Amino acid sequence: MKYKVLSPKDPSNDRFVLSKGHAAPILYGVWVELGMYTKLDITNLRKLYSDLEGHPTPRLPFIDIATGSLGQGLSAAAGMAYVGKYIDKAAYRVYCVIGDGECAEGSIWEALHFSSYYNLDNLCVVFDINRLGQSQPTSLQHDMETYKKRVSAFGINAIVVDGHSITELVKALHDAAITKEKPTAVLAKTLKGKCFPGIEDQENWHGKPLGDMALPAINILQDLIKDLKITNKEIPEPYTFVQNIDKENITLSSSPNYSLNEMVATREVYGNALVKLTTNNKRVIALDGDTKNSTFSNKLRELFPDNFIECFIAEQNLVEVAIGAACRDRTVPFVSTFAAFLTRSFDQIRMGAISQTNVNFCGSHCGISIGEDGPSQMGLEDIAMFRTIPGATIFYPSDAVSCERAVELAANTKGICYIRTSRPNIPVIYKNNERFEIGRAKIIERSNNDEVLVIAAGITFKEAMKARKELIENGINIRLLDPFTIKPIDKITILKNAEACKFKILTVEDHYSEGGLGEAVLSVVACDSRITVKKLAVEQLPRSGAPDELLDMF
Repeated sequence: MKYKVLSPKDPSNDRFVLSKGHAAPILYGVWVELGMYTKLDITNLRKLYSDLEGHPTPRLPFIDIATGSLGQGLSAAAGMAYVGKYIDKAAYRVYCVIGDGECAEGSIWEALHFSSYYNLDNLCVVFDINRLGQSQPTSLQHDMETYKKRVSAFGINAIVVDGHSITELVKALHDAAITKEKPTAVLAKTLKGKCFPGIEDQENWHGKPLGDMALPAINILQDLIKDLKITNKEIPEPYTFVQNIDKENITLSSSPNYSLNEMVATREVYGNALVKLTTNNKRVIALDGDTKNSTFSNKLRELFPDNFIECFIAEQNLVEVAIGAACRDRTVPFVSTFAAFLTRSFDQIRMGAISQTNVNFCGSHCGISIGEDGPSQMGLEDIAMFRTIPGATIFYPSDAVSCERAVELAANTKGICYIRTSRPNIPVIYKNNERFEIGRAKIIERSNNDEVLVIAAGITFKEAMKARKELIENGINIRLLDPFTIKPIDKITILKNAEACKFKILTVEDHYSEGGLGEAVLSVVACDSRITVKKLAVEQLPRSGAPDELLDMF
């Protein structure tokens, strides 16, 4: 690796991802050798106030992504390599060490397919094939020929080596560096506890300290060491310079331009906003999972093909590639697919939060209002899912104007952002110059004698506006609140307007009852015993039908 040791996050550096995160202690040991930590520091491994945690996190300056939930590191490494080759167009390389146990994860093979398809010859994957999993041997154990056939079948340059031979490893890494148009996988046959009597290649040693057997093992290791004088100067520095990126004030190239009451689907507006952002900042990229003609991310692809990454129907890889692409602030990624399909990659999203990522997600086709495609395509759990993510921001725009501004705000907001868009056309309710802020709700319709505060968003806000007109004809006034963001939710505005509406709140959402808008509202009014909240939500398993029929039934 070429690496500025005193500046681990330098964008010119080669990247290293330890996908098998449980091997963190040996990675920390490298940084003790290089002088970043002392031997005393490493004795605080896994203790409360030590950043040398049980698995690596970006609390450490030399870690780009958190690992430890197995099967994910390779996709992130592929995202870094894609950015290096096609966006930065830089010389840095990406190295990733994965364990043989995690090769049972489908996401590993999604990542290998992606890396081969895009000819990521700047990516080198090292498989540590030590035969043993956590509780028993792996399925292939040391069947190196099968490993080679499988990896080669994915279009990867596969090299089998003795993982304990420095000579074979160095040669393989050199071959990887000069191989063009395809990634390289170094398939290293290793033995867990190599050279340790009573431990080598034995089961039941995963993640365990050696106890009384430690001292003999240390003596064996010291006898094997040829040179103790490793210094920073022996790590070659990058020979090319990669510039830091200015990502401040990413703005729409033009203001929203819609007419009041114009009928527009927010999923289409999402595509419009991506184009406007990318016009102003070429570091904005979009990633999709073969739904771009439904999420409308294809609008960006048509105008800025170099800023679009097609990840095909492999949502776990889609999400983790975006997390890799966001590392070191090289890009501003927007991931889009149906809201329902993001649930498949919840673990990747969860790990993204631990990685302190700044990836933006757009889930389209939310709720039963998508209609005839049926429940397998309906995103009804997505708000609940993203509400659990630490530091996440959830936008639920109720018209075209607010949707464009949600995309703009997401691009400039730290942490994970989620934008929920709908399939049906809904009316434009805001003027084009309306200002929006995260955590600030809007009161759209009101009177001086409102009976109930109705809180709705997206398609249900359209329904709430229709309901208000009918109720007024019957002498009943209600007040309409558009939350704009579900997390954070505007507690002050909700409490103030609930008091003005006789302490009665009705929430209406195209989402399952559990974890959605209604429960977000309940969480902020629980402190006021005067307030009564009723929820209208999807309470049972839906079915196919026309959107209006489904809204009526469920």
